[in-house]
Order: sequence, then C-alpha cells, then structure tokens
Amino acid sequence: MKKTSFVSKYLAGLIGACLWVYVLIVTPQVHADSGRLQGYVMQIEMTPAVCSIDASKRKQRKCLEGYSLTVMGLIPETGNITECKTNSSAMLSPIQTSVVARLMPDESARTQLWRGVGGCVPMNASQYFRTIVNFADRLKIPSELTGPTTKDVQKNTIRQQFLRLNPSLPASGIKFTCQSSRSKPILTEVQVCYQVSGAYTQCASHVVSSCPEEFTIKGSY
Repeated sequence: MKKTSFVSKYLAGLIGACLWVYVLIVTPQVHADSGRLQGYVMQIEMTPAVCSIDASKRKQRKCLEGYSLTVMGLIPETGNITECKTNSSAMLSPIQTSVVARLMPDESARTQLWRGVGGCVPMNASQYFRTIVNFADRLKIPSELTGPTTKDVQKNTIRQQFLRLNPSLPASGIKFTCQSSRSKPILTEVQVCYQVSGAYTQCASHVVSSCPEEFTIKGSY
C-alpha cells in the first residue's frame, strides 16, 4: 500500500519550516481555559463526493480547483462545544494563510471554525491552524481516497489500510461518515481522534461511523 502524507501534495517543506519559525518568534502565546479539554477530532472531508452531492458548494474554491481532501476542522472534545465560542482574532500571517489554504481553502470557513472552537483550545488562532497542519502532515492516507477512480470498497478494508499506514492509530480511533446519493452510500468524511498531546486515541462514544459495510469512494476530478 502506497503511503501518502495528507499534505504532501500541498505543503512545500521549506515554506512550512520558515512558517513555524516565524510564528514561534512573533506570535504571543494565548491560553484558553482548557480544563475541560479531553482531546480532539479532526474532520477530513472527501471533497469530490461533497462537491458532487451538494450543488450549493460546487462554486467554492475547493470544488473548482479539484481538491481531493480538505480539512473541515480540529474539534475540541469538551463537555459542551457550544461554550467554545471566542471573539479573538482569526487573522493569520500571509505566509501561514497560503499554507493553511492548501488544506482549508475557504477563508470564511476558517474564520467561522475558529470563532466556534477557539474558546476551548489552549492556543491562539495561529497556533491552532499550525496544529491542524502538523496533524494532517503526520496522518498517512490510503491512495484509494485520493485516486481518480470512483470505486466501491469495504469499510473494514479501508480501516485496515489506515491502520497499516499509521501503526499507532487504534482501530477505534477512526470513523467514517457516508451520505446517500442515488440510493448509494458515498464516503463524505473521515474523523480521526487524538489525545490532547496529539497522540492518536480511541474515539469517544458520540463519534460514530454512519457508513455501511460497503460504500463508494468518489474519484477525484
């Protein structure tokens, strides 16, 4: 099975290295109240599937430019996510904006995400989006999820591929979400669960898979 780093197609190493140095030097540390923080769930969208199913999104950059995967967010696991709102700035430096946009191309969606979760993470917006890029860079994605061909697959087969590519990921640490299109279940999202430290962990009981044992992966376009 071919290893594919989630951001290897999007992230230039030299730019990333310069960015991390930049934010560490010039970005002040801002700590939210993280006493309730138990971990994170990274939501990875299967962009070709979503663009095919949801006509309202077809003119968004991620659809027009043919993204194969996008990150929807890194959601803090807390007692009540509705209490995580913040009014703090979501502004990123121009360099960091260009890097993050390769995973999350919609600036308004990034701002909305930060406004909704920033109050429950022990970091500011720059550090939060840097964490997303770091997590995504570490996660290896099976090539079937980013290939050009639409195919039917077994859920357990895709799960085992994830586990082989990411040996520290537990079987219960990844969940799959499907939506129905023309009576066929289509994979639209993958969720990966993390400890606060960034290590993979089993997902909480409320993070569930909605895919049947067999579903369709929409090919990139």
